[in-house]
Formats: sequence, C-alpha cells, structure tokens
Amino acid sequence: MSEHTGGILSVDGLRVDIAGSRILQGVGFTVPATGVTALMGRNGAGKTTTVRAVLGLLPDEGRVTGGTVTFDGDDITREPTHLTVRRGIGYAPEDRGIFGQLTVAENLTLAERAGGTHHYGLVHELFPELRERRAQRAGTLSGGQQQMVAIARTLLNDNRLIIVDEPTKGLAPRVVQEVTEVLRRAAGRVPMLLVEQNLAVIRELADTAVVLEAGKVVHTGPAADLLADRDLTTTLLGVGRAAHLRTEQGARQDIPQNTTTEGSGR
Repeated sequence: MSEHTGGILSVDGLRVDIAGSRILQGVGFTVPATGVTALMGRNGAGKTTTVRAVLGLLPDEGRVTGGTVTFDGDDITREPTHLTVRRGIGYAPEDRGIFGQLTVAENLTLAERAGGTHHYGLVHELFPELRERRAQRAGTLSGGQQQMVAIARTLLNDNRLIIVDEPTKGLAPRVVQEVTEVLRRAAGRVPMLLVEQNLAVIRELADTAVVLEAGKVVHTGPAADLLADRDLTTTLLGVGRAAHLRTEQGARQDIPQNTTTEGSGR
C-alpha cells in the first residue's frame, strides 16, 4: 500500500482510561513519512501512554475508549500488538528491553521477524561496534551501547516507522551525544516518533514537535520554532531562561546538554 497522504501515522481524538482514570483526553497528531517527530511534555502529560496505545501495549487495566490510530491509512486502533508490529513498526522502549544475560548477537537474533528480510549488513554498517561486541553479554555494555542494540533491533527488519521512548534518560552527558548520533543514523533510514526530554537532542534531531499537557495536545509545529520561542517553551514545558542558554550552548558545541522538561510522563 502506498503511504497515506496524511502521514505514515495518524492519531485522532485518542482517549485512554487506565484504572478508571482518563489519561488521554482526545490526543491527535500526525507523524510525517520522513524525518523525526518529537513527542514532548511535562511529567504525567501522557507521552508514554500515547505510545503504548498506538502499539497496543496498554496495561491490563487500561483501554482505548475513543478515537482512532491509523497506520498508512489502515485503522489499527484496537489491533493486537503482534499484527501492528508486522505492518512495519519498530519499538525501542524506555527501559531498552535488552536481555542482559544474552549476547549482542543473540539479542539481535531474537528481534528477527519471521518471514522477512533481516538487514544485518545495514545494522553493522551503522553500528560497527555491535559487530565487534557481538559475543559480549548485553548486560555488560555501557548505557549508550545498550541503546545502540535497542535501536539496531528496530532497523533489523523492514520497518516503515520506528518509535523510540526516552532514549537518553539516565545517561551521562558524555554518552548523550553518542546516542544522538545513533538516532540520527536511524532517522536517516526510517521516519521516527521520538519521546524525549532533552531539549538539545530535540534541537539536533526533530523536524516536528508535538507537546502534550494533561492528556491533550497543546502545541504542534516545527521543533525549531518551538525551541526558539523561550516564552512558549517555558509555558508548555516548564523550562526557564537558564535552561535555554544551556541548550543553545550545547547546540553550538554540538554536545547535547542535560536540559530537560519536567519528567517523562506516564
């Protein structure tokens, strides 16, 4: 099927309840078929819930109560996760989902989708370090290297969209640049929906910004325009002038700083 003119992924009026509480209040946005779309917001805004609803990964006490999720024109709102993944959506979760006792090679093998083409050449071209460490247990890798494995798994199969949740969370500032470059390489191949708090990382990578607040979309537009507007960024994300200065310095030095919004959201 050809790519839907509205974007590769469209979320329209999505409402989600978890344990009787309304978490998403009618979320709507579109992910273009190219580039990086950043999903942003303060703590509890609903970013991770949005991603999990798209993928059908809500907890047992959670359910979609309204709205639609469309992938390349097809309604996938209540589709089982394994069928959604087969359509070509790769996912790197917030906790990376690495099997620490298995080797790098075994982690990649487990990600192979049955009946498809597996792009080991591409993975090793983009991440040569993973070839060098293929026999090493993944649990002994650094945080940045583990994130490489998580991103590599999304590129191993014929995915048409990758969703990455909080890839720089908890990483040392010196590792953030490494992960940012990993994300840049991945986004050069496949469109990306990126949940991220580090404003300098967003400045470097994102084309479009979608901001959530209390389960609603309160801003959509070019990421550069949002980050250039200090008053708007402060209002939407709780980031002050000092944080903007650190972010701008990081961008000039090509080193992402740990300038973040107020938490990751549920």
